[in-house]
Order: sequence, then structure tokens, then C-alpha cells
Amino acid sequence: MDLYHALNRGVDKRVIFLDDQDRARFVHDLYEFNDTAPAKNAGRQQMSDIVSHSFERDKIVDIHGWCLMDNHYHLLLNERVEGGLSLFLRKLNVGYAKYFNEKYKRVGTLFQGRTKKILINTDAHLLHILNYIHLNPLDLMESARSWRERTISDHQKAINFLDNYRWSSYLDYAGTKNFPSILRKDFFEDVFGGQYINQLEKYLRSIDISEIKKFTLE
Repeated sequence: MDLYHALNRGVDKRVIFLDDQDRARFVHDLYEFNDTAPAKNAGRQQMSDIVSHSFERDKIVDIHGWCLMDNHYHLLLNERVEGGLSLFLRKLNVGYAKYFNEKYKRVGTLFQGRTKKILINTDAHLLHILNYIHLNPLDLMESARSWRERTISDHQKAINFLDNYRWSSYLDYAGTKNFPSILRKDFFEDVFGGQYINQLEKYLRSIDISEIKKFTLE
């Protein structure tokens, strides 16, 4: 299985998620566009359906991790069909841009070019990448923005912040049902021996981003 870290941001680093409705729509799109069939009634799918159900579909990718920030997103993917990665990202970007432009009465490109993708091809990168994606929301917490430099004064406060940030796959890995229907957890649960939260807390205290800095796509 080839695993990829994918990232795209708003053109000129503009904010692409202005409110929770936008974030919920993007999560909806992660679900809706992960199908070989064309999306139907994309605007009508209820978020409760995505939280609680997994309808029969022919998925084109597996989503192992994800995180939404104000002006960019991170995804951790492998493709299930040939060309599935490019197809999914194209559907996702075009579909969300159409929604965003209609909602905010704007025209033109929303994303900063093609989605960046990098293959996870070393053990060190594999062990870092899911944690790295899940810790990104700490950039929104003033006292924890230095998490990459390992200078956080209150690690428990940082974990509490993540426990209250809905817009990533962290909560589902932490055992809180959030958006399980878009996520495949078994691979990383095997990697971390079913002890993901304990491992993340240890990682937060000993993180050394320099080991994978060239792979972070930021």
C-alpha cells in the first residue's frame, strides 16, 4: 500500500474555511466524492448520515487521517483504484471551490494550484506523519504554537485543546465518535499497537520535526 500526505491551501494563503458550515461542507465532500460514481444531491446529504452511517459505495481512496486549518487542509491517503488519488483530489477541490464561490459570491481559483502530494516511504516518516497532522490545530492555541520546537509549557492543556477540536481525525482515533464513516483507522491502530493517545502524548513531549521537515509540505 502506497500512503500519501496531501496538502492544499487557499490561493495567496487566503482563508478557505470561514465558519463551521464551511468545515462541515468539506467533511461532507470527503465522504461524498470518495466514490467512483458521480456525486448526487451533494448539498442535501445530512451530516448526521456521515457521522453515523457508511452507505454502500465504491471508494476510490482510503482516508487514514485528515485535518482542516483556516487556510489549508491535510489528508493522509492511499488509492484503492488506479488513478484514484488524483481523481479524488480533483473532485474534492473542484466541488468545494464551487460551493465556496457560490456561497461567498466570488469567482476564480480558490486553491493554490495542484494539491501537493508526497509518498510516505520511510519508517521515520510513517511514525511522524499522523501525529504531525493531528497536532496542526495547536497553531491556533497561543500557548502551544511552539509545539514544533518542543517548548510547550502545559502539555495537558494542549491535549485538552485537541480534545475539543472537531475538524480532524484525532477524535476518532481518540475513541470519540466524530466522523468515522470517512476514516480508515485499522492501519495506524496496528502501527501504534492500539495505544495511539498514549503514544501521541509521548510524541508531543519529545517531538523533533527536523527529522521530517523536508516532508511536511508546509
